[in-house]
Amino acid sequence: MISALDIAGAVFIDIDGTLVPHPGSAVYVSRYLGCEDAMAEAEAAYAAGKLSNPEVAEADARTWAGFSEKEIDAWLEGVPLVDGIAETVHWCRANRLEPVLTTLAWQHIGAHLARRFGIGAYCGPQLDTAEGHFTGRVRASFDEYGKRDFALRHAAQRGLTPRDCAAIGDSRSDLPLFAEVGLAVAFNADAQARAAANTAVDGPDLRAVLPAIAGWLAGT
Repeated sequence: MISALDIAGAVFIDIDGTLVPHPGSAVYVSRYLGCEDAMAEAEAAYAAGKLSNPEVAEADARTWAGFSEKEIDAWLEGVPLVDGIAETVHWCRANRLEPVLTTLAWQHIGAHLARRFGIGAYCGPQLDTAEGHFTGRVRASFDEYGKRDFALRHAAQRGLTPRDCAAIGDSRSDLPLFAEVGLAVAFNADAQARAAANTAVDGPDLRAVLPAIAGWLAGT
């Protein structure tokens, strides 16, 4: 782990559609919870701008009711991921860039992936729990502007400006953050994210974004 004094910049990384291929972690978990079709429809409605993230979260939270944190954690071990995440995290640290998870996925999912890949910070909406089980309620809502604000606060706490940072994402939830950072990379992204990004990269391995980040870093 690099110290705050050694950080030259940050790389903000989305989860759903970026680290977890489309349709994302919420739909994957919903398979286990038994409501995949409904969750896929809600995610598509969010992507199309027909629902807000808090509206999607309220519906999703109800499906988690009664499940334990431990059993969801065990299920998340099998969540599909793109290749090259650990290597990309290592490359960032070797180049004095702090990797940070910035996402609208539940914080429980962000925390799981952060532990798994040794990432120190993450954000997201929070599910309510009681005695180790999910209650089916949302403890804290979150949207794409909250995601942007979390990233900017985190950068400021490290003594970084937004232009010292890069962001990797794929969809509507990344647009506010893309507008602020020094480099926006659309990875396996939809049309609106591609239009808002500085560059677009496709492929099954996250390391595909590294040449763009290396070029940006060399020019800063």
